[in-house]
Amino acid sequence: MAPKIFLTGATGYIGGEALYALVKAHPEFEYAVLVRNEERGKPVAAAYPNVRLVYGNLDDSDVIEKEAAAADIVVHTADSSDNVPSAKAIAKGIAAGHTAEKPGYWIHLCGTGILTWYDTKHKRFGQAPLPEERYHDIDDIERILSLPDEAIHRDVDKIVIAANESPSVKTLIVGPPTIYGQGHGPGNQRSIQVPGIIEHTLKNGYAPIQAPGLTEWDNVHIHDLGVFFVLAVEAALDPSKNSNPEIFGPKGYFFLENGVHKWSDVAKWVAEEAAKQGLLPEPVTKEIDAHQLGANSKSVAARARKYLGWTPKAPSLKDEIPAAVAYEAKRLGKA
Repeated sequence: MAPKIFLTGATGYIGGEALYALVKAHPEFEYAVLVRNEERGKPVAAAYPNVRLVYGNLDDSDVIEKEAAAADIVVHTADSSDNVPSAKAIAKGIAAGHTAEKPGYWIHLCGTGILTWYDTKHKRFGQAPLPEERYHDIDDIERILSLPDEAIHRDVDKIVIAANESPSVKTLIVGPPTIYGQGHGPGNQRSIQVPGIIEHTLKNGYAPIQAPGLTEWDNVHIHDLGVFFVLAVEAALDPSKNSNPEIFGPKGYFFLENGVHKWSDVAKWVAEEAAKQGLLPEPVTKEIDAHQLGANSKSVAARARKYLGWTPKAPSLKDEIPAAVAYEAKRLGKA
């Protein structure tokens, strides 16, 4: 029998990319995807006629439990890092529908926003990262698993990790940093952070910097993230990997990164490119209070490379800035 995959977030940026990459790699799998209603499902059905649509929202626990119980693997990307009811429903459904001999696998999307907790707590906005703010996903796994409850996403992380107390449930958490590039999904193909800077720049005539402009994040291309979802699903089906506690279980916590940026550098790149494309008279940056760009998030993605052979190959963030600026200019009617 073909493996059964239940995926949430197919119309979103990340979930759409995950579905695209999975269907491309494994068209023989059986896919069920959660969509809000028939209208939201139309582009998914048009792109993937063999995918079964499941109608419901993240509060429809009965629907989610039923699908999680029936699936071999759940890929949860729809508001997954913060939505408590859906996480609880997935945990309950997988536990009910599987056994210790044939567990269900849960690939859960979080994000490295969770690592901004220290700067947020101490209001270190715009400052350079401290050495202890760097989290290596193998060497620092105990620190990652014991992040403070005040950290964003932590409440849902704890639900996912605790699900492993049932021998019928095996989890893998993936926390990407800044994601960039145009996705392949049937719905939203646009990220949030970098497009947000570009939109602000084109609307206000300057690119924003949170003073003093020393904040750092890591980044990954959406296409390389899509590849990771394929590797994770394949690992869940591989007996040599699906019983490895470094891949599935509480320690199965994966960061993904293939580059580092200062948000002040991104602002400069955006301003320069906008001027180059004739969208600004000159490349202007301006220091403002932009706390969403002011807290550090520093991750090291050793686990995916070591245990899944993840090898990112997509263009760098800086190389993608021209296309990103042109995309936003067209979207805003300024091109």
